[in-house]
Amino acid sequence: MHLEPLLAAAGVPLLGWTAHSTVLARRLATARRDPLTGLHTRDGFTTRAAHLVRTRPGRTLVLLVDLDDFKHTNDTYGHAAGDAVLAAAAERLATWVGRTGIAARLGGDEFAAAVLDSADRLPALRASLREPVLHVGEWLPLSASIGAVPVADLPVPCLTDALAAADGAMYAAKPNGRTRRR
Repeated sequence: MHLEPLLAAAGVPLLGWTAHSTVLARRLATARRDPLTGLHTRDGFTTRAAHLVRTRPGRTLVLLVDLDDFKHTNDTYGHAAGDAVLAAAAERLATWVGRTGIAARLGGDEFAAAVLDSADRLPALRASLREPVLHVGEWLPLSASIGAVPVADLPVPCLTDALAAADGAMYAAKPNGRTRRR
C-alpha cells in the first residue's frame, strides 16, 4: 500500500487548520495590543501583571502613569501631535520596564506597569517622562504623574489593591493639587 496519496490527502486539511490557527493567534495578539502605542491593552496587562504580583510579591512594583495636561497638547497642537506624545511616552515606559515586567496603555493618556526590582529606577522614569517630544520640527511638552506601589507594602498582595494604591499615589503626585477625577 502506498502511503503518499493518503498522507497528501490528510495534509490538505491539516494545512488549512494550521493556517486558520495562525490567523486566529495573530488576531488575538493584535486585540491585546494598543494600535497606537504597541503596548498591551488592559486585558493583556491584567493577566501578566496579576501573575507577577502573585508569584513575586516581594519584588513587584505596580505603577499608574497619567500624562499631565494632555488635553492642552491635543487642543494646542492637534491630535497627530497628541498621538506622537502618547507614542513617545509609551516607548519610554516600555524601555524603562524592559524585560522585567509589562507595560500597558489603559486608555486615553493613562498607562500602567508592573515591574520587578525597579523602585530605585523610578527617578529615571520620571526624568524620561519630562523630556519634550519632537514632532514635525516642534518640541512638544511631556509631563506625567506617576503613582508607584511596592506590592510588598500591601496587606494582601493582589493586583486590584496595588492598582488602587497606585491610583491614589498618582493623583497625590498631580501638579497644582488637582483633585481626583471620577
